Amino acid sequence: MKKDLTRPCAVLGLLLAGLAALRCFTLPGNTLLGRIFLPLALLAVGALAVVLLARTGYNRDTLAILLLPIGLALFLRAFLLPHSTLDYQDFLSQWVEHFRQNGGFAALKDPVGNYNMPYLYLLALISYLPIPDLPLIKLFSILFDVLLAWGGLRLTRQLAGAGGKAPLVCFCVLLLLPTVVLNGACWGQCDAVYTALCLHALACALEKRPKSSLALLALAFSFKLQAVFLLPLWCALWFSGRVKFRHLFVFPGVFFLSMVPALLLGKPVGDILSIYLTQAGDPSQHRYLNFNSPSVFSLVPYGMDVNAEAGARTGILLAFLFTLALLAVLFFRKNGLSDMQLFLAGTALCLGIPFFLPYMHERYFFLGGVLLVVLSCVSPHFAPAAAAAELASLGGYHAYLMTRYAMTITLLGVTWAQLGEGLLMLAALTATVVRLFDSLFGAPVD
Repeated sequence: MKKDLTRPCAVLGLLLAGLAALRCFTLPGNTLLGRIFLPLALLAVGALAVVLLARTGYNRDTLAILLLPIGLALFLRAFLLPHSTLDYQDFLSQWVEHFRQNGGFAALKDPVGNYNMPYLYLLALISYLPIPDLPLIKLFSILFDVLLAWGGLRLTRQLAGAGGKAPLVCFCVLLLLPTVVLNGACWGQCDAVYTALCLHALACALEKRPKSSLALLALAFSFKLQAVFLLPLWCALWFSGRVKFRHLFVFPGVFFLSMVPALLLGKPVGDILSIYLTQAGDPSQHRYLNFNSPSVFSLVPYGMDVNAEAGARTGILLAFLFTLALLAVLFFRKNGLSDMQLFLAGTALCLGIPFFLPYMHERYFFLGGVLLVVLSCVSPHFAPAAAAAELASLGGYHAYLMTRYAMTITLLGVTWAQLGEGLLMLAALTATVVRLFDSLFGAPVD
């Protein structure tokens, strides 16, 4: 990095961070405490990014240059904070209000919300604060945006080596990736939380720290069910000898610990354990096979009469067979599986499982898309696949946030609402699987 870029990048980055703080100060409907807390909290997230990079070993000049993308990331997120979606209005705000009206943490025993307990702990905590809950919910996700980018940096260093610019490029790209920016700061979703934990779990696994990896994976799973897409990779880590059988018990142990506060406050254990089963069995999900997701069901023409039950069963079977086949291939080549091969397999799982499953939402390719960005930073060959997955996901985001489809296609009187998105995701999945098989049975991955 050139020395003459240091000062202008640092100045511009600090200016953007300052404007982001000003935006937090002037948020509509803010309170006196909010005008103090929110700007400081956002700046603290930016400072955390600098601290993590410094602890990784980067020097002052590098950190000064990185103030520009960090400041830009804060600026973009700050201006999205006031945006309120139907998910917030219909669910999150009402859950916070329930906690506020029923004693905060004491209300955790009630049947409120369909998220697992760690996220409900956050909402209960927010209910005590005289600050608008929308920016607080989003700031929690923004915090994990930084931890997600750091996880990508760790993985890139593990796969490509600590030298070179690839880890820092990965950090910056993930911090500014449109789906990452929109997911938390605009939408108020928390996919960055479980994804960040999954990235660090995978980094620990590749660094041969199995207990830490399983603890982080359990935390990811305790936040969001979608962590299950990556979970089968630990089977490969086990039969390849990187994880011992005794280490696997860390997962249920940490998952149980995440339940303990709720249990002590009177939440029935059955209610906690059934949360994910309730999500999967939600009758409202069964009216449609797809919810703006670039899955295999987006390849079906819009309005076509499809047997939903048969389609769902077929999709579940295909997802199961895809996972089983991938694990079988890894088992066949279990001796000498490299870090890159395991990472490719994890990426394929996080793209393939939601591609075949029914009832998938726009955001369910979030983890797979992030893993593809890491791969593209390690090897430029993956850049087209990463771009395809990002565009496919953005099409789903557009459908939800803008209430209209972005790539509607009509041919010979037949209309597809998301054919382009589905084909892009299929291309990304195919490219990943092909590269994995080339690595296992042919040419090594660059």
